[in-house]
Amino acid sequence: MTRLRLFPLNTVLFPGAVLNLHVFEERYRKMIAECLDTGEAFGVVLIRDGEEAGDPDAVPHDVGTTAEISEVTPLPAGRYYISTTGRRRFRIEQIVSRDPYLTAEVRFLDEQENDEDARASELTHRVLGEFREYVRLLVAFSGNAGNVDVPHDPVDASYAVGDALQVADALKQRLLEARNAEARLATELGLLRRLLPQLRALLERKKAQEKIVRDDAPGGELRTHQEKFFGKHFSLN
Repeated sequence: MTRLRLFPLNTVLFPGAVLNLHVFEERYRKMIAECLDTGEAFGVVLIRDGEEAGDPDAVPHDVGTTAEISEVTPLPAGRYYISTTGRRRFRIEQIVSRDPYLTAEVRFLDEQENDEDARASELTHRVLGEFREYVRLLVAFSGNAGNVDVPHDPVDASYAVGDALQVADALKQRLLEARNAEARLATELGLLRRLLPQLRALLERKKAQEKIVRDDAPGGELRTHQEKFFGKHFSLN
């Protein structure tokens, strides 16, 4: 087992994902300073019970991910902006201390060997197909450009998709705890197949609402067509 400093947060960190943090509370300023001095990573765990990371009695979920510090910007009063990358999953075996910050004995979790490599590859292909449509619909709904580069390796793909899905933290935690890539991909495929119809319905309602608003504007449909060529700021005279 390994002793690891823990940072309980209201977020789930996946291996390969980037997490940026503003570290301002005294206990975590001390923790980050020690990590920088020793070159060690810290563990990110989703809070199970407790309000905030600063709650000394916060209870974390058992499975988390180590965060390797890649960039540091020192700020006044000992604060930091840090950029980290998720590396290895772990399971908390025993809480060692809560003062000045949470420390635990952990066991690292490796992906369990899977004899059905063809099944994992097939799932990866299906998940990526559904995920590309998911991203396309999100971009169409939000109007913001977006692109998520997902690797084709089943393990890496399962983590990248899990990180990008806009679902509750409890579902993300379930994905993080999955025993291997195949189980994670299968869960993600099920989630995507439930999310896609919901997104399509939301997008259709948004388009319908926009049409009503534009058609009810001064000048009605004629004005809408004029806007395409002259912009919105033109005279009706």
